[in-house]
Amino acid sequence: MPTDLPTERAVRKPGTLELDPAGEGIAIDESPRLIGSHKVEGTDVYDRTGRHLGAIHTIMVDKVSGQVAYVVLAFGGFLGLGETHHPLPWNALSYSTDLGGYVVDIEPGVLAGAPTQGVG
Repeated sequence: MPTDLPTERAVRKPGTLELDPAGEGIAIDESPRLIGSHKVEGTDVYDRTGRHLGAIHTIMVDKVSGQVAYVVLAFGGFLGLGETHHPLPWNALSYSTDLGGYVVDIEPGVLAGAPTQGVG
């Protein structure tokens, strides 16, 4: 499920603070290539058939490397009660512009039986 992304420039201009690889300057909320973590949290997650699994609860970032370690999927429950939280590797998710959310190749039954951190 490809996502249409802008062409990246190979090299930043020397001495600039341009951090957006699309050449948009410094992104603080969203650009064609980058998105702020606050906009990812709450985004729906679907399985490969388009069935809704849950939503991104939070993004866990490695303090040393600065890389996304994993996202936490909020799964099940009702109005936040009884939902469980499951870690998903960031690279296991792909964004679907058609669904307006992330797609992961995992069955809901696998999530239901996976190790979890319960809330509520």
